[in-house]
Formats: sequence, structure tokens, C-alpha cells
Amino acid sequence: MRMHFVKKTFAFLFVLTIVAFVTTPSALGEPKGTLVMFHAGSLTMPFETMEKEFEARYPGVDLQREASGSQAAARKISDLKKPCDIMASADFKVIDKLLIPKYADWNIRFATNQLVLCYTDKSRYASEVNARNWYNILQRKGVIWGHSDPNLDPCGYRSLMVLQLAEKYYKKPGLYDKIVANRPQANIRPKSVELVSLLQTGNMDYAWEYLSVAVQHGLKYVELPDEINLGNYQYDDFYSQAVVQVTGKKPGEYMEMRGGSVTYGITLIKDAPNREAAVAFLKYMLDPKGGLKVLKDQGQPPFIPCRVPTETMKTLLPKELKGLVEIKD
Repeated sequence: MRMHFVKKTFAFLFVLTIVAFVTTPSALGEPKGTLVMFHAGSLTMPFETMEKEFEARYPGVDLQREASGSQAAARKISDLKKPCDIMASADFKVIDKLLIPKYADWNIRFATNQLVLCYTDKSRYASEVNARNWYNILQRKGVIWGHSDPNLDPCGYRSLMVLQLAEKYYKKPGLYDKIVANRPQANIRPKSVELVSLLQTGNMDYAWEYLSVAVQHGLKYVELPDEINLGNYQYDDFYSQAVVQVTGKKPGEYMEMRGGSVTYGITLIKDAPNREAAVAFLKYMLDPKGGLKVLKDQGQPPFIPCRVPTETMKTLLPKELKGLVEIKD
């Protein structure tokens, strides 16, 4: 009888041990390995913070990020076939136009922004520039101003859109051409964050940046009217009058980028080498107490909840993400 009791007790403890083992995080397949993300340069600082927080949660994951202009990031996937798990763009349309449907199935819109004209105390006419005269100062001889490459970075074509809209808003025919005439080709850089160091060293007077980038780097900036800063969706009809041609999917091809309020997008690449870790990161990032809080804290307004445009797209999301997004175009 005693032996039977001992055997039953041993069997019970053995079962408990197995249950405890399979329910530990490591046994449940906690994500691990290398996680590769290509992202817009303007997301560098918030993603740096997110990387630390995410890796603290999942010590087995090594998040490796590559910052660049958003079109350049997309072409690393489509043209260069570089392995990648997640791509985040400063313009959700880049994902729509260059990656869906061949390289990605869906596109979550997660944050907004607006354009500002950045400068420092070293800039020419720094004590004079304001929201009423900035377009006159950019035309002055000796003033060095620049923007990022429209073919590589959404901030580049958005900078040109702001100038097109300024011509209409201020009712000054020819204003766009006059301003651009005072900007040599050498002042166009691959991505907008490269312009920050030029401002800080005094090698450039003014540069077009996102408001979040200006805040994160402690730059001075001119805040523009909502009608031209691309930061207010209520003016999307007015913004749509601005059109910039950029290089397309293939050499020699071009695509039109039409003005609209600044909206960031993120996607999971179809053949992601580390899908498990990618989904875990996206779940953290789209959480109002996780990555979205980081964005908000660093001066970039997130959408809470994040958005997809259609029910069809929502059905394509991993189940872990469906509860973090709403359907809203």
C-alpha cells in the first residue's frame, strides 16, 4: 500500500514538473535570434529607445536596424533582395507602391508628423526668420539651405510639396521656382537626418525636417501654417494639389507622389527570416504603453489605435496584432 502511494506521488510530481517546464517562457518558444529592420531615418531615435526596451524584454533577440530614406529602404528589399523582417516608412504610400503585394501583404499606419524649417543660432538671419518671412530668406544670396533626396526619402519630396503649397497659400506665382533656384544640387542629401549635422556644424543655414527630428535634436525651427505643413489631415484636399515625380520600381520609370498629411507605415516582409521575433516586436511597438508611448514621448504623435484601411487588410494581419489596430482610411 505504501509503495503504491509512493508511486502515485512520484507520478503526480513528475506530471507537475513537465507542466511547469512546458509553460516556462523558454519552453513556449520565446523569440530569439537576429531581427532585421529597415526604417526611415526620422525614426532613428525612437527606434533606438524601442530597441533597448524590446531587447530587455526578450534578451534572446538581437534587433539590428538600418536607417535610410524610406524609398531606399524599400529598394533594399525589392531590388537588392537583402534579408529583412520589418520595414517602417515615413510615408505609408512607399510600402503600398513599392512592396505590396509582392513583398508584403499589409501596411499599418502608426504615426503622423509635420514639416518644419530648421535652423540654429549660427544660421544667417537666425534672429530674423519667422513664419511670415521664411520664404523670402530662403531666396537671399548667401543663404545655404537644403533638403533630402526626393527619390530616396519622403521628407525630400514633402519639402518640395511644402514649397509648392506655399506658392498657392501665399498667392505668389513663381515662388517655388525662385526658392529652388537658390538651392544647388549639392545641398540635396540622401536622407533628412544627414542635414542635422550640417546645421549643427554651421555648414548649412536651413534644412527641411520633421518636427519630431527637430525636437529630438534640439534644433530651432519655424512652424508653418497647417495649410502647408502637411501635418493636418483636414487639409488633405489642399495638400493634394502638390505633386512630385520620383523614380519608380524600375530604372527609367517614375511615379507621382501626391501631397497628403504625413502618415508613417510599417509592415512585415513576406519571407521574413525571423517572423516570430518580428511579430513580437510589432506587438510591443503598436502597444500604447510600449512603442507608441516612446513615439509620443519623443515628439511624434502616434495613432492610438493604429490603423489599416480595409477589413480585408485586417484579416491578413497576424492574430497577435489584430486587436491593436482599427479600420480607418
